Amino acid sequence: MSQRFRLFSRALLAFVLLFAAIGPGLPAAAAAPAGADTAAYRESIAAWHRERIADLKNQDGWLTLVGLFWLQEGENRFGSGVANRVIFPAGKAPELAGTLVLHGKEVSVQVAPGVAVTADGKPVTSAVLAADAAGKPTVLALGSLRFFVIQRGDRVGIRVKDTQSPALAAFHDVDTFPVSETWRVEARFEPYQPPKKVAVPNVLGQVTESPSAGAVVFEKDGRTYRLDAFQDPKQGDLSFVFGDATNGHETYGAGRFLETDAPKDGRVMIDFNRAYNPPCAFTAFATCPLPPKENKLALRVEAGEKKYGEGHP
Repeated sequence: MSQRFRLFSRALLAFVLLFAAIGPGLPAAAAAPAGADTAAYRESIAAWHRERIADLKNQDGWLTLVGLFWLQEGENRFGSGVANRVIFPAGKAPELAGTLVLHGKEVSVQVAPGVAVTADGKPVTSAVLAADAAGKPTVLALGSLRFFVIQRGDRVGIRVKDTQSPALAAFHDVDTFPVSETWRVEARFEPYQPPKKVAVPNVLGQVTESPSAGAVVFEKDGRTYRLDAFQDPKQGDLSFVFGDATNGHETYGAGRFLETDAPKDGRVMIDFNRAYNPPCAFTAFATCPLPPKENKLALRVEAGEKKYGEGHP
């Protein structure tokens, strides 16, 4: 994944899903200075889109996801056999490749004899596995498969990727709205002191109270809108999960992601031409945050990425 999208994904998941418990360098909205000519601006968006597509084509990207399995306490067998708790794609692994043992939130692995599983290129027969909630998870490899532990609230699961997944092989592009500078708007940043707790739901039905550093307030067609922002504590960049009136029609039904540079002198440039789909738009095995109620705009944002799937690139 490219550095910018990777960083955004990490920051968003950290703020929204794992805060107090639990994606992606590209320039953000300030890539073209105010008054830049249209051709230069359009090229900056085209370059952003090219890097976005390269990110999706990465062999560690979201299009490689082929499974998500929630573990039960005790033993959980894994392999290609349909009787396993964790089922790998047919032909990609032995029928029984080993056992994952869950005790509380700790997961250990016992690899079946003769099965070649590695971590960081080194053979593994048994090990305690770090989950993504602790930072970098322990990634196990078996042929073209990669699998690791994820933690979402009180649920612990195994996410499975395939570097040769059919979805990755079939992917070409994501359709977008025509680029328009009218969707690049200057906004006022209103900090929350102290940070405001925002209830952020996710696709699993969980709701997490996450801290918003402030809101961006902008004008569009004579009306005022606002979005609550999550802020990277180190860089100061802002990230958003937002919905709008195109969702479920031209755009993905569960909203889109957006980011901006850090506020400067109380101002932020928002570029909706850089709005993009969450991982759940590409795979059923992601665990995406959904727009909080504060970020559902009564506005048709005809900019950025359209939905991906049937009838679309």
